[in-house]
Amino acid sequence: MAFLRPVLMTKVGVIGLKTDRETILSILHDQGVIQVEPLSKPTLSIFPAEGTPDVQRQVADELLRIRGIKSALPPTGPVVPQAFPTRDGLLVAARAIPIEGTVSALKKEEERLQTERKSVADLVDLLGRFSFYTGPLDYLHLEHLLSFFGEVPTERYGALRAQISAMADVTFLESPGPETVRFVLAVNSDQAEAVSRLAQQRGVVLTSVPPLKGTITERKPELEKRRAALDARLSEIRGQLAGLAKDWYPQVAAIEEALTIEARKLDVYGRIGAGETVFALEGWVPVRSLPKLDGALSVATQGRTVFYKVPTDEEPPTLLDNPKWVRRFEFFIRFYALPQSDEWDPTWLFALAFPLFFGFMLSDMGYGLVILCFSLWMIAGFPGRQYVPGPLKGFLKRIMSPQAMQSLAWTLVPASIVAILFGWFSSEFFGPISNYSTVVLPGPHWDVRSNLGDLFLVAGFIGLTMVVLGFTLGALKAYYHHHRKEMVARLAGIAIAFGLTFLGLQLVSKTFQRLLGHLSLTAPTPATVVELALLVGGIGAIFYAEGGQGMLALTEILSHILSFLRLVGILLSSVVVAILVNHIAGGLYHSGLAGSLVLGTIFALIILIGGQIFNVVLAVFEPGIQGARLIFVETFSKFYTGNGKPFRPLSSTRVRTVPTTIGFATAPAPPPPP
Repeated sequence: MAFLRPVLMTKVGVIGLKTDRETILSILHDQGVIQVEPLSKPTLSIFPAEGTPDVQRQVADELLRIRGIKSALPPTGPVVPQAFPTRDGLLVAARAIPIEGTVSALKKEEERLQTERKSVADLVDLLGRFSFYTGPLDYLHLEHLLSFFGEVPTERYGALRAQISAMADVTFLESPGPETVRFVLAVNSDQAEAVSRLAQQRGVVLTSVPPLKGTITERKPELEKRRAALDARLSEIRGQLAGLAKDWYPQVAAIEEALTIEARKLDVYGRIGAGETVFALEGWVPVRSLPKLDGALSVATQGRTVFYKVPTDEEPPTLLDNPKWVRRFEFFIRFYALPQSDEWDPTWLFALAFPLFFGFMLSDMGYGLVILCFSLWMIAGFPGRQYVPGPLKGFLKRIMSPQAMQSLAWTLVPASIVAILFGWFSSEFFGPISNYSTVVLPGPHWDVRSNLGDLFLVAGFIGLTMVVLGFTLGALKAYYHHHRKEMVARLAGIAIAFGLTFLGLQLVSKTFQRLLGHLSLTAPTPATVVELALLVGGIGAIFYAEGGQGMLALTEILSHILSFLRLVGILLSSVVVAILVNHIAGGLYHSGLAGSLVLGTIFALIILIGGQIFNVVLAVFEPGIQGARLIFVETFSKFYTGNGKPFRPLSSTRVRTVPTTIGFATAPAPPPPP
């Protein structure tokens, strides 16, 4: 685990005998610690590119065929990992699967019957909705006549009928209903296109009357019988596919996984160089993994493999390695920008600051509990999601994918717990408890509204801490990269931040005036002298490092520190909304509405529940967005570049196969980036 830094990477080359190539590639794959790169120019001058082997096409063809079989079979059977020691043996096993023809025929028939079944079901539904037409259907299909079924809201039908009748010679047969009017429309074929266009402009869909003979009451039972026959045959086909899956799915799935792995290993051949008897490949490897990888290759090839370091100025790929609870917050970092491999990994900083900021801005036990329960529901896989209203479900899906929602939920769990703790400290439960209840909870009862000055002071010091921390990390980064002037500018930022902050506190805060003395330039106190020295020295240093442009840092540093005062602003807005909702609801409950206590109680519940739901939604978005923004903009901007390239090792996730290199100290592959 690398604290605050991505895993240190190095570029290495591997030279081995061509007779050992398959073994070497298998070990590299099963170790999962090398990202294979195209050969460097010096290596290519010795080992020309080899090209794609013929067996790659064979593996690709078999993989395509086996995937087709697997996709047609319903997943079933126990997961018993299988071993395929050689590629030739794997290809033989794949070609020995005898069910391709049967599965293909059944699947094609199933798709054809599903298409027919949908057509028949749509036709049954159409005839059922327009069963008011009792005449023969073939009367609606004359040589110069086209007929349509239509449905329109009752309040719009009169205007639509008048507009269509004014432009074409039409006949209507209608069935009025309380909400909609269903109608049959017959029109001359040369006017049908204009009528259809007008209906479409009015948001009405006209459906051509199906070319059937006889009446609806005659045809509908026949179609229903055909639908039942199709359902029976589809059920029979699915049963046959399930029977085949019971016998063959585990084997097919294992072969598909093994072929996928082989295809990935063969894809590396396009980046390999080879001579008559030896080959070479190059790639990025974590420094910590080199000894184990070297040892595994040496044992497997009996010392016939050579490692060498590749000198390069390329930017290494980035591999983050954080503890599991910190790794949950990589969701935000990757969304913002993956760090470069030679800069700080800010995940730790975000994982510590975000829950504190979120909880501080929320500071309510009730809202915290709601968000905590909602987060746990998302983490559990959305149980009972079928009961969620469709519009709400669609809104959530438009915001982010279910997987992203689960990643976000993991980060909201500690944030909501902090909100509950702060809420207990300030005695807030869907607003200040003292405003609507005589119940006294144990705790300090630190009222937010009565201590705004102290809260703003705390927020200011949080801002100073985060800004100074950002400058400190920026100075260390510049030091390690030997950027002297940049380091001076970052240190100057720290001096200016302290100087501006304490000069301002001496000017506006009575507490700091008692501690540090009144701000006076004619008779400055020792504290004032230190503050002025920090400010003047910082300005001089930043002018030296960045010239006149650096003077903009004065306003930027001050604005970034003051920006953290929004922590209190958002907290206060949430409290005010909760008080307002509770006050209005309480007034209606006690005083009634229009002289009715029952009516007042009903409206009080509507306002209370609706208003608190609205505040919960704000409690998720405002603290979440503003908390992340404070970290990204006011802190990360001091040291973070981003735009790193993710580390993509040669590896695969094995579920149904076992590695063939178990005896050579194989290691599980690192988790792929989300």
